[in-house]
Amino acid sequence: MERAELQRYLDTLLDVARFKDYCPNGLQVEGRAEVSRIVCGVTASQALLDAAVARGADAVLVHHGYFWRGEDGCITGLRRRRLGTLIANDINLFAYHLPLDAHPELGNNAQLARLMGWLPEGRFGEQDIGWTGRLAEGETLDGLARGAAARLGREPLVLGDPARRIARIAWCTGGAQGYFEQAIAQGVDCFVSGEASEPTTHLARESGVAYLGIGHHASERYGVKALGAHLAATFGIEAAFVEVDNPV
Repeated sequence: MERAELQRYLDTLLDVARFKDYCPNGLQVEGRAEVSRIVCGVTASQALLDAAVARGADAVLVHHGYFWRGEDGCITGLRRRRLGTLIANDINLFAYHLPLDAHPELGNNAQLARLMGWLPEGRFGEQDIGWTGRLAEGETLDGLARGAAARLGREPLVLGDPARRIARIAWCTGGAQGYFEQAIAQGVDCFVSGEASEPTTHLARESGVAYLGIGHHASERYGVKALGAHLAATFGIEAAFVEVDNPV
């Protein structure tokens, strides 16, 4: 598949033009013109790039790429090594941040809901990034946390009464703890995201709305994995997800 064709397809599928983001979405580093083998991962870390080289990949597809707003633009140290690995091996880097969070079928929030068995009902927050819905069957906060641990392979942070009954839920993968107040305004029983900040505990205590921190990395494996599988099924190219462990 031609790189330019792949870029056009992904940009259109994920509706990139709709989003105001903190980084460029799409092709971030240009490599060879033909793409037949893709390595997918959450973050374009050196470990993922080394795996791509070892597998003879033509492209790397990630959720967290490079060139973040406010980031030091000097190509030194680890940045030089990462970019040098891509350029020396003629590997393309595709990165999709908010567009991959928001996609209604392949996105991180959609895939987390599918994994957990939640029933989506609406959206909230800036650019409709956050999702609201309900559990297929009501359960306690403790039961919800144990289900997340079993599916994600990571013990979540639980803020709230473990015996509290949960029916309505809001969620936003990654580092979306800043949406907690907006989630509370939706009238939910629990908000789920990847990380927590110091104010998160106080918001949970004072609002009575539970908070579940399931891990930034753990909550965002599934969008890029689904996108890679979609590309493989649609175009017959090889797309392999590589897990690079991250406890955050």
